[in-house]
Amino acid sequence: MAPKTLVRRKKMTNPRSLAYIDCFSGISGDMFLAALLDAGLPAEELRRQLALLDLDGYTLTVGRKACGAIAATTLAVQTAETHPHRTLGDIRQIITTSKLAEPVKETALSIFSLLAEAEAKVHGRPVDTVHFHELGAIDSIIDIVGAAIGLAALNITSLHCAPLPMPRGWVQCAHGLLPLPAPAVCELLQGVPAYGVELTQELVTPTGAAIIKALATGYGPMPAMTMTAVGYGAGRQELANGQPNLLRLVIGAARTVVEAQEVEVVETHLDDWSPETFPYLSERLFALDALDVALIPIQMKKGRPGFLLRVICDRAAALAVKECILSETTAIGLRFRPEQRWTLPRETGTVPTRWGEVRVKKVTTPAGEVVTPEYEDCKRVAIANNVPLKEVYAEVGCAERREFKGKT
Repeated sequence: MAPKTLVRRKKMTNPRSLAYIDCFSGISGDMFLAALLDAGLPAEELRRQLALLDLDGYTLTVGRKACGAIAATTLAVQTAETHPHRTLGDIRQIITTSKLAEPVKETALSIFSLLAEAEAKVHGRPVDTVHFHELGAIDSIIDIVGAAIGLAALNITSLHCAPLPMPRGWVQCAHGLLPLPAPAVCELLQGVPAYGVELTQELVTPTGAAIIKALATGYGPMPAMTMTAVGYGAGRQELANGQPNLLRLVIGAARTVVEAQEVEVVETHLDDWSPETFPYLSERLFALDALDVALIPIQMKKGRPGFLLRVICDRAAALAVKECILSETTAIGLRFRPEQRWTLPRETGTVPTRWGEVRVKKVTTPAGEVVTPEYEDCKRVAIANNVPLKEVYAEVGCAERREFKGKT
C-alpha cells in the first residue's frame, strides 16, 4: 500500500485578519493554540511572550503529527504541578501583574471570567470562591493566555465559528464522573449552535468552549473571505469513529460585500385579508429596508383562496418588518428563518438615448457584464416623449456597455 501523503500548507499572515474556526472534531485550548501555531504564529514569539507571565515549572513542546493524510501541529505542556487549586483572583493576579500587552491581558481575563461564571453556576457557589482544578493548572493558563497572544500576533480581529459537535457519555475529572457534554460546557455554550454526535468521548472542553464564547462574533458557515492561511491543531486522543481529531483554523481577509449575504425570510399565510392594500404594504416594507416582497396566491384549508406573503430583509431590519406585517395585515403569527444568499455585483448608472440619459443597472455575471433598464425611468421617458415603453427598452438595450456612466 502506498504511503499517505501529508498535506503541507504555506504559512502567512494578513493585517487585520478574519479567522474561521472549523471545529468538526470539537475544540480544546491546546488544539486552538496548536492551530494558531500551524497557521503562522512563530513558536519563538509564543515562548517569549509566555515568559512575561513569570510562571515557572513547565515545559512547552511544539511538534508535528500525522492525522490521516493531514500533517498537524501538536502542543504539550509538561509540569510537575499536582494540586492546581487556583481561584479566579489568583489567575487574575498572575495575568494583571505580568508584562503582557494590555489587549492580551484583557482577552485572557475575559475567557477566564466566563469559565469562572460557568463553574460557579454549575456548583452553586459565588464566582470568587470557585476553585479551578484542571482549569487552574499551568497548562490551562498557557492555553488561554497563548490563545490571546496568538490572536494579537496574527492580528486576528474577528472570529467566526462552525456549529459544535456534542457527544454523550462520561468524563473523569477532579469532581468525579461528569456527563458529556461537561456541565460547564453546557453553561458556556448557551446560545451557540451545536449538534449531537454518537461519539462517547469529550470533544469540546470547558477551555475550548470559553474561548469560543468569549471571542466568536458569529456562527455558521464560513464567512466571505479571501483565504491567506490554514492551520491544523491536533487533539491528544484518537477518536473511536476514525475521523481525524483536528481543529482547522482558516485565516483570511474579509471580503467586503455591499449587500447583506445573510438575510431573514419572513412569511405568513393570509386568507381573510384584502389584497388591494398590497401596494401600500409593499411601500411600507421597502421603506423599512425590506430587500424583496412577494405575494403568492395559494389554496388554504377548506378550499379557501389565500396568499403567501414573503418578505426578505437584512436581519437588522427584521423586527421592524415583522411589526409592520402584523400591523398592516390580518396576520396573527409569522414564520421566519435565516438564510444565505449570493448576489452578483451590480452598479447603477445611466446610458445615453435620443431622449437623454436613462437610468440602468450594470450587472457583472459569470458570463460578463449586462446592462438592464430601470423600469421607472423608462416609464418616465416613454410618458414624457409619448413613445411606446418597449421602444425605450429597445434603445437602452442597444446601448454599448462602454457608454455606461456610473453613479457618482
